[in-house]
Amino acid sequence: MAKDSKSLMIQGTSSHVGKSIAVAAICRILKQDGYSVCPFKSQNMALNSYITASGGEMGRAQVVQAEACGLEPEVFMNPVLIKPVADTRAQIIFMGKVLKNMSASEYDGKKKMFLDKIKELLDDIKSKFDYVIIEGAGSPAEINLLENDIVNMRTAVVAGSPVILVGDVDKGGVFASFYGTVKLLPAHFQKYIRGLLVNKFRGDVNLLQPGNDYIAKKLGIPVLGTIPYFRDIHIEEEDSVNLERERDRAAFLSRTKGSEVGRRVVVAVIYLPHISNFTDFDALGHEDEVSLIYIRSAADLAALDPHMIIIPGSKSTIGDLIYLRESGIEEEIKKQYGRQTSVIGICGGYQMLGKIITDRFKSESKSTESIEGMGLLDIATDYLKKKNTYQVEFDLKGAVRDQLGTYCNALRDLSGGSSQYGKMKGYEIHMGISKIIGSGNDLIPLFDINRRGDKEAALDDGLLKFDRENKKMIMGTYIHGIFDNYIFRRAVVAVLKGFHNIRSDSAGSSIKSYNDFKQSQYNRLADLFRENMDMDLFYKILKSGV
Repeated sequence: MAKDSKSLMIQGTSSHVGKSIAVAAICRILKQDGYSVCPFKSQNMALNSYITASGGEMGRAQVVQAEACGLEPEVFMNPVLIKPVADTRAQIIFMGKVLKNMSASEYDGKKKMFLDKIKELLDDIKSKFDYVIIEGAGSPAEINLLENDIVNMRTAVVAGSPVILVGDVDKGGVFASFYGTVKLLPAHFQKYIRGLLVNKFRGDVNLLQPGNDYIAKKLGIPVLGTIPYFRDIHIEEEDSVNLERERDRAAFLSRTKGSEVGRRVVVAVIYLPHISNFTDFDALGHEDEVSLIYIRSAADLAALDPHMIIIPGSKSTIGDLIYLRESGIEEEIKKQYGRQTSVIGICGGYQMLGKIITDRFKSESKSTESIEGMGLLDIATDYLKKKNTYQVEFDLKGAVRDQLGTYCNALRDLSGGSSQYGKMKGYEIHMGISKIIGSGNDLIPLFDINRRGDKEAALDDGLLKFDRENKKMIMGTYIHGIFDNYIFRRAVVAVLKGFHNIRSDSAGSSIKSYNDFKQSQYNRLADLFRENMDMDLFYKILKSGV
């Protein structure tokens, strides 16, 4: 028997087959079984990123996996993060810091440096943990990329790691995908694949068994298990809003005049072409009293007529503002705010709400130095050369507490700050600064940042315009993760219920601690995988090495 490699790698037959979820599940299983375990993905491509305690930037999939391991996320878990800024260029984040914007050919020229660092990191992780669970990217059988691969089979070789190959049966063609993926690989790579995992199965698993038996015999690789398709386990996603949300959106639009309206707060999140950090809204979407819908068109927004519109962060704020303008969504947002719809902008969305955005250093756009904003907030934004990346702790400003507390008992009862519910936490990731222009008499600072990174602070963030007479509000902030905080989430929901006289059946939030909720979901995910995998075979693969 080969020596235990202290590692296991999860690869997929294609993108979106469930690699990230499988890694999170396996990490949680090993933690439950008493092992120290760490996630790793050498290269990740995503707009949805996270800021660590040290101020480094990393992909959110590894954040989820770290949480499943019971670890604080750190950039060594995802040393290379690629954030597309155009079809042919991307911002490269290396060990948590911006390296530069690169073309694909420029990036290829750096891969030797990246691979050396990957090997160093894997050796270090193995020395500190019982196991490292490694995630691949896309498919290992992208034969045009094999020579310079640093994220799939090359990583498996460097780690000496056995590989479990995941396939998505819900898409159809899973057995052809397994066979084609394995057979396209050179023989010296094929030997690393030690198990096949069928994911997202709907129906009677007995009907699938003949196929599992056949592919196992044909390839000489056992099928580790068949994981059912699930909707009731809530794990944060990284790359895009899933199809279920889009189906829910369509279904909701068809019944906007039905009984649901009047009993729930309806929130529209604008699905920007370069939307980033949409996990900002997961906790809000899990509220019993909230229907959260992603919107892609002005017509859908008009049909929905929500109580609140959220404009999220963007990796291409100027480009996405132009998109909103040309698509008619900007006009519809203004029209609805002019009536009785509240608006929140986060990071890039906050900047869009202002009077003007200026990019004199071409930090984001190579062609546009300045652009007129929506004009809903009296602010001007300037892009700087340096990106701000901090974890922050903050409280609502006293004046904001007074305004929102009119509708929120929990907030009104606070004598100061929000310490009763734990310090509010979030993170900043932006290159712009925004300042009030004109009198700004009707604007009040939103948050008091009292810790930024590892230093105490006394900084204002964001703005609120609270219009009690017309029963609407508009606010903006640079802080991501605001809705993960119970007291802020409840305050916003309570205000919207008060504005629109919503009397829901729910007594309040079903989730007071979003972190506790996430931990419970990781346990449920681990249970699902345990029940549907051959655990004896799993541990045999894990401990047998290559």
